[in-house]
Amino acid sequence: MGRHPGFDTTQVVQAARDVFWDKGYDGASVPDLEQATGLARSSLYHAFENKRGVFDAAVRDYLDTVVRPRLRVLTAEPGHPDAVLVYLRGLVEALGRRTEDAARRGCLLIDSTAGLAARDDAQRAVVDAYRAELVDAFRRGLSTRYPTLGSAEALRRARVLTSLSVTALVVARTSTAGAVETLEAALGQVAEWDGAAPRAD
Repeated sequence: MGRHPGFDTTQVVQAARDVFWDKGYDGASVPDLEQATGLARSSLYHAFENKRGVFDAAVRDYLDTVVRPRLRVLTAEPGHPDAVLVYLRGLVEALGRRTEDAARRGCLLIDSTAGLAARDDAQRAVVDAYRAELVDAFRRGLSTRYPTLGSAEALRRARVLTSLSVTALVVARTSTAGAVETLEAALGQVAEWDGAAPRAD
């Protein structure tokens, strides 16, 4: 990414990120990006080459400032037995406090699977890597909660929670209540696992 002396790159990237988050890659126009960032097309293209360059920068920012800070509770060492619950409840809380303006947002990366990622190998790889990162984070959190759980079962359960979390983020585009219900189902699944096999606290 080229450095432009006339603006704060982080602020511009985050403003553009929010446009893509609201409208998706295909729905976000260059005029939308100009209005949100306060920059003309020529300045945006000088710094990021093209619309796709702006999107790629927005995705990196989304991973670094939204996704990975949330996952840290699951990946921290030493792990905490309640990390999975803290993560899921944190998502419920985040959805519950959203403003009406943000109510149509789910996950920037998941949303891209309906557009760009469906036809672009590079973006598909980013989405696949994000999903793998989420599965691994849940696996680590579950292994801490259930120390005697076998690795194959920990991975299976991690995939279950990942599927429910991803579903909630998709549903969040149209229904906050539906997304919360899906996350509550994930919390209920953890409660069932707790009842099925006592764990060491």
